Amino acid sequence: MDRPFGLLAELTYRCPLACPYCSNPLDLAGYRDELGTAEWLRVFDEARDLGVLQCHLSGGEPLLRRDLVDLVRHATGLGLYTNLVTSAVGFSRRRAEELREAGLDHVQISIQADEPGASDRIAGTPSFARKIAAARIVKELGWPLTVNVVLHRQNIDGLADIVGLAEELRADRVELANTQYYGWALRNRAALLPTAEQLDRAEEVVRDAATRLAGRMDVVYVLPDYYERYPKPCMGGWGARQLTVAPNGDALPCPAAQTLPLPRANVREDSLERIWTDSPVFRRFRGTDWMPEPCRSCDRREIDFGGCRCQAFQLTGDAARTDPVCHLSPDHEIVVDLVQAANSGARPRVEALVPRPHRAGPS
Repeated sequence: MDRPFGLLAELTYRCPLACPYCSNPLDLAGYRDELGTAEWLRVFDEARDLGVLQCHLSGGEPLLRRDLVDLVRHATGLGLYTNLVTSAVGFSRRRAEELREAGLDHVQISIQADEPGASDRIAGTPSFARKIAAARIVKELGWPLTVNVVLHRQNIDGLADIVGLAEELRADRVELANTQYYGWALRNRAALLPTAEQLDRAEEVVRDAATRLAGRMDVVYVLPDYYERYPKPCMGGWGARQLTVAPNGDALPCPAAQTLPLPRANVREDSLERIWTDSPVFRRFRGTDWMPEPCRSCDRREIDFGGCRCQAFQLTGDAARTDPVCHLSPDHEIVVDLVQAANSGARPRVEALVPRPHRAGPS
């Protein structure tokens, strides 16, 4: 493929929650100058011309954008499949009906745990009841519903009840994705990385649920990278299938790429077509020519593409290194040490987590 099929439109980094695993940038102040309505409409036009078929509206909390209904209507009018990725705080019936009328295709709601106390504690604010109410509205209005739960040391032991909750909500899909360690999650890694014993129990729960719910609810489970033998392919390959536009207009090959020391590309300064085709940030790790050994001679080089560039940078300081998750990486001991520490018997309490700051002003 030489054209993207998915656009992640991060409409704002403002959010009413304070999740300690949030992958948004640590420096939220750098993203206050958000794209306006007309700018986002142009981005959607250019994305469709580029070949994009799916538009994922995310953040932060996209419901904080007062123009969300207008954005959905325009994207739908272009023929894009629209997916709202939301905490569901602010998802009132009136707002839901407006979004339904505008043509929104799908809703994904995040839930932090299986019961109110734990969920609200992890989210940093009372929100569980509103999430459940919103999920029921989604089904009443006839949308497909995905329940997304970011798993970590503090909630993974409740996985069976989490699946049960998704089943009770009549979700069409439940995504059980272990934390990816970027942004605030990286800062909180010691308190979030689960133990091997926890993961063994979780995999058994997932296998049983997938068998029992086959044909009724898709069960998607993503292991923590640090416990894998090989890294996951970053976004299906750097600058190959997906692109992200941040609230300030920065265009990125993946949501975490703002951490890398690469030249910025911004939709306020150039078209998506030129950014996708010619910008250094998209070209730098595209394909396989950039790869060092052992990736260059590995028969998996076009399967996992050397792994995650952001993870390589965070763990080694060099975005061009083989992802240390890979057992063939010369830096693999970094990951081995982190996993050993997580299994050492010390169990950081939830109070040790550093929450993402609340920022939920108007737009």
